[in-house]
Amino acid sequence: MPLSMAGAGETNYIRKIIGKDQVRRHLENLGFVIGEPVTVISQMNGNMILSIKNSRIALDKSMANRIMI
Repeated sequence: MPLSMAGAGETNYIRKIIGKDQVRRHLENLGFVIGEPVTVISQMNGNMILSIKNSRIALDKSMANRIMI
């Protein structure tokens, strides 16, 4: 299931990141690595604020669709 379908307040674990190497590397640099827990803080109009590795990161829907939980 893509991260974009997770509800606010849910904590899930990253299972897979899809996309081109450059996109995957960018997400890994932000802290999105396989096995890492990610919590949805809020979601509005497809944009998400996420908590990962004690940081808050905002992603748009297209990037959140590339992260499988």
